Amino acid sequence: MILAPGDVAPDVSLVNQFGQPVRLSEFRGRPVAIVFFPLAFSGICHGELCELRDNIAMFEGPEVALLAISVDSKHTLRAWAEREGYEFPLLSDFWPHGAVADAFGAFDAGTGLAERATFVIDADGIVAASFSTPRGDARSLDQYRAALAAL
Repeated sequence: MILAPGDVAPDVSLVNQFGQPVRLSEFRGRPVAIVFFPLAFSGICHGELCELRDNIAMFEGPEVALLAISVDSKHTLRAWAEREGYEFPLLSDFWPHGAVADAFGAFDAGTGLAERATFVIDADGIVAASFSTPRGDARSLDQYRAALAAL
């Protein structure tokens, strides 16, 4: 079960595609959208992140930091970000494998992959909205708009 609105978001730390540490608590005072996705370079994940890239203004207007997380290595994420022009951070939940996804209730231990789950966290570190879709289904921009409206 993924974290629900009202839950306190865990203060996690991962490295981005450049190997730089990113800690969730560094964003206190600003809302954050965390997007877990199964794997870089895969079809649905590619479509979802390209759609976020192409609609980044929906996050910039309310000044929401967008962070995308998968169990891929930072090297894989960097290559993918460069190829696709993703300008938001891609964070590696590679080791301990899936620990951050698990802390959010978004890790599928059977496959070793993050689930398709999204969390909008308010400026105080509280989950304002969360949603997920089954592995084969992409998230819609309407789901993001509704989640951002919860802020």
